Amino acid sequence: MPKDEISIPVILKIEKGVTANIGEFLKEAGLTQVTLLLGNGLTDMFGPVVFASFEKAGVNVLHCQEMDTVDFNDITNLAFELPNKTQAVIGMGGGKVIDAAKYIGYILRIPFISVPTSSSSDGFSSSSASLIVNGHRKSLPAKMAYGILVDTDVIKSAPVRFLYSGIGDMVSKISSTYDWQHEEDQGFDEVNDFSFMVAKKAVNSFVRTPFETIQDELFLKELLDSLAMSGVANEIAGSSAPTSGSEHLISHALDSFLERPQLHGIQVGIATYIMCKVTDHRWKRVDTLFTQTGFWDYCATLDLKVEDYSKAIDLAPSMKPFRHTYLHEEKYRTLAKELLTTDEKLKAIFK
Repeated sequence: MPKDEISIPVILKIEKGVTANIGEFLKEAGLTQVTLLLGNGLTDMFGPVVFASFEKAGVNVLHCQEMDTVDFNDITNLAFELPNKTQAVIGMGGGKVIDAAKYIGYILRIPFISVPTSSSSDGFSSSSASLIVNGHRKSLPAKMAYGILVDTDVIKSAPVRFLYSGIGDMVSKISSTYDWQHEEDQGFDEVNDFSFMVAKKAVNSFVRTPFETIQDELFLKELLDSLAMSGVANEIAGSSAPTSGSEHLISHALDSFLERPQLHGIQVGIATYIMCKVTDHRWKRVDTLFTQTGFWDYCATLDLKVEDYSKAIDLAPSMKPFRHTYLHEEKYRTLAKELLTTDEKLKAIFK
């Protein structure tokens, strides 16, 4: 159900040099007693700059540790061990640590500050957390970020695969919004017009951005701005429907049986092209962007198998049986599987 009241980030900084000013941004928001959670190995990489900014601004770090777990029990145990004076929890790193910090903020009812170090997905701005519950990955309600602080210099320094993942996840809003409209047309859901508009504007702004390389400052900023807007679209809708359709179900299915899945946005990007081609919806735009950015070239270096994607397409509806995407209809699953071995772009990336 759409929300009567929504949360949006109070602090939003996506620009060069953010890392050196995190302390000042927190101080301006009145957050001077914090817990800092970092991804593995990031203390040595970013710690000196971050702690210097805290010291300069008079921000006190009550607890700091590196985290490499999204186990529900580990995260809840840590939450209730944090000092009572903690005013905010900061997650700095990739998806795991951001999901952990996000969920801690949710259960303790304190602000969560999102500081992503890569652009691999829109998770840094979403109000759900992907955690391991009883051995299985589940998407749980969490907390919309009170602050989103992204240093474009840091994003540039991350391995390029994370950029390709972010591109794939952002472009997926082309197919997810189309899916959501289909869901309403079939009588299974009701589209929230404002959420739909935000998601569409986000992806349209991104795919129309001129660039020479994917390291261009404007391109990176548009990617990150648009990913942040996607999280707000979900918050407005009260669900992930605006930004997660058939293409995400294929990725979730791959995650469920592959020993080593590819990055989320890589799988989602490939699945987006498949679904856009199957539904004849803006697939040329997707193909053009994937060609120009080098996304297809990167995918061709991976060990991708037709049988894995075929199995994932069949499993997709069971990932969210309460939804009704195009893949919940057999004719579209059949067309999608046929495309894996007949489409020239897909034949070039699959082994």
